[in-house]
Amino acid sequence: MERGKRSLRIRNLLLRQCLSEFLGSFVVIVSKSNFAFACANLAMFGCSALAQMKTSHGARGELLSVNLSFSAGIVVAMYLGRDISGAHLNPALSLSSCVLGSLSWSKLLPYCFSQILGAYMGSALVFLMYYEEAIMEYSGGVLAVYGPNETASIFATYPSSFLSVSSTFLDQVVATGILMLSYLPLADPHNSPASRDLLPLLVGVMFMGISSSVSSNSGGGVNPARDLGPRLFTLFAGWGPEVFTCYNYWFWVPIAAPMLGALLGSGIYAVFIQWHLPGSERDGPGSALALTGHSSKAAERRETNVVQHGEDLSQIRL
Repeated sequence: MERGKRSLRIRNLLLRQCLSEFLGSFVVIVSKSNFAFACANLAMFGCSALAQMKTSHGARGELLSVNLSFSAGIVVAMYLGRDISGAHLNPALSLSSCVLGSLSWSKLLPYCFSQILGAYMGSALVFLMYYEEAIMEYSGGVLAVYGPNETASIFATYPSSFLSVSSTFLDQVVATGILMLSYLPLADPHNSPASRDLLPLLVGVMFMGISSSVSSNSGGGVNPARDLGPRLFTLFAGWGPEVFTCYNYWFWVPIAAPMLGALLGSGIYAVFIQWHLPGSERDGPGSALALTGHSSKAAERRETNVVQHGEDLSQIRL
């Protein structure tokens, strides 16, 4: 058993971190898909919940169950990857981490790619679970982006038909900014932070509140990977290029707006709160994202300490 562990253990730190982000994004998306069969469970979490709800015409799920599934998926994903990659799960959070100095810029693209790939594969699993019976029966055999029997929204986010591009862009900027303003105080060691073990649960509750209050306009994505990964999957799975061209090429909004919103939210927190906290001058702007388990640099330091003391990483337990 120990020999097997040693042979399978990945030595490259960046690769381990990317696999952690991949698995975390995979879990979140799978949890969202139960909406297609009317929200059975977040698997597995998010997209599953959407698939369950939609294909059952709301009989086996509702918006609340979808939001609960996504939130549960985030909690599980954070516990899975916090000690390896920091469990960002979101390119907007990774970008903010680079700006704040808690993540190396050289890791931004690998993190983002891993998050998008994890969301893509999670969507593929949800598709396999619900396609043949639930999705095809609900849609009448036509995979559509528009209309009363559209199923593309099981996977990616789409705007309400009455909204303009500028309105949906503002919606996503504000929602992601609130996400960062809510998260950073929980992780800032100078601002009465949550305990390391409790933090994922509080982030899940926080996301539940945000998704319940800002999801009607454009799906409340607040995560470019959660939208782009599934959208790319639907492009190749039968929905076609319309997933990118619909609503006047709206697809760029849930990618660009959350990135801008995360930067604005982080900047507002730094200028109005963090820079005025005792001890923040000493630790620098990245300390708000450096709570144990939520900074990749913190994860690297823990791993370095373990190696320097001669301990076997396979014996480390959460």
